[in-house]
Amino acid sequence: MRLRRMGTNWEEKIGRFWHTYGPHLLIIFVVVLLVHDIFGTHGFLAMRRKNQEIRKVNSALEKLNKENAALDKDVQDLKTDPQAIRKIAREELGLAQPGEIIIKLPAPEQPAPPAAKP
Repeated sequence: MRLRRMGTNWEEKIGRFWHTYGPHLLIIFVVVLLVHDIFGTHGFLAMRRKNQEIRKVNSALEKLNKENAALDKDVQDLKTDPQAIRKIAREELGLAQPGEIIIKLPAPEQPAPPAAKP
């Protein structure tokens, strides 16, 4: 009988504890979960930063894909279009066809900016 009385007393203490502190503990638990969901490693703010980073990377990828397509077109032109080869030979290498004369003019000098008046 004594064991039963101790068990009841213990159950009463636990019941009073939960009755007294249960709502407060629940509120603390919910607040901790909310803080973790907002500021945690996989929380709202971290996901927002990752989404911004993904947008930047996608933008850079799109730019590189456009540049790659332009370079592929240039390569294809150089493989198939003799005019493209002639253009590069003239502009970049300074070559000419037989009978042509190349005249190079010096680049115009930029006027010096006016001196500041004291």
